[in-house]
Amino acid sequence: MKLLAVDTSTEACSAALYIDGDVKQQYELAPREHSRLILGMVDALLREADITAKHLDALAFGRGPGSFMGVRIAAGIVQGIAFAHSIPVVPVSTLAAISSAAIEQTGVNNVLAVIDARMQEVYWGVYSNRSASGEPTSDETPYLTLLGEERVSAPEQVVIPDSDQWVAAGTGWAAYPDVFKSKVDHGFISSLDNCLPSAEAIARLAVEDYKKGVSVSAAQAVPVYLRDNVARKTKDR
Repeated sequence: MKLLAVDTSTEACSAALYIDGDVKQQYELAPREHSRLILGMVDALLREADITAKHLDALAFGRGPGSFMGVRIAAGIVQGIAFAHSIPVVPVSTLAAISSAAIEQTGVNNVLAVIDARMQEVYWGVYSNRSASGEPTSDETPYLTLLGEERVSAPEQVVIPDSDQWVAAGTGWAAYPDVFKSKVDHGFISSLDNCLPSAEAIARLAVEDYKKGVSVSAAQAVPVYLRDNVARKTKDR
C-alpha cells in the first residue's frame, strides 16, 4: 500500500510517505512557513520513492484541531491531489496523532492530549491504547480509543483522565502549567510539552483506518476546528 500524509496543524510542518510498512518523513519546526515548505516536502518524498501521485492508494492529513490556517493548508493539499487523481482521503485527528506519539515514547497507554488554542483555551481529548476487547495492546501502531469527545475549552474545564497511569502531551500543558498541576490528584506520570503531531504518526494511523474502510472523498476532506468562532478576537469574546 502507498499512502501520502501531510500535517501543518501546529508549529511543525511534515509530510510522510508510507509504502508497504516503511515510512519516510520530512519534518521541520517552522511556524508560519508551512505553505512555503509543504509542497517541496511532498515532491521530495515522491521523487525519492520514484513514484508520482497517481500511484498512491490513499492520502491522509491532520484534520485538526489546531491552527486555523494550518489545518486549511493540509486539507487544501490533499483535496487538490485527491480531486486530480480520484484518490480516497483519510482524515486523522491531530490529538490522536499526538497521543500515538506519546504512547510510543512512554509505553503508557492513556494520554491527555492538549494543544494550546490561544484565547485562553485549549483543544483536548483523552485517548487510550485499547483493543476492541478493551485490553491494552502492545502493537506497533496504537489501537487508539477516544474516551468521550474532543473539545475546546478553558484549561480549568479539562477533565483529567480517570486512570492509574497517564501522561499529558502537547503544547497546552506547558501553556497553562499552574492550572493543570492544580488539577492532578492521581495517576499522572509526566508531561511531554513538546510532543507535536507528525505526518508519520498520521500515516500509520491512517493506514489502520483505511484497512477498516474508513476514508472520504476529496470533497469531504475538510478541517475540524472544534471552535465555531475561529475568527473572533479575544476582545470580542
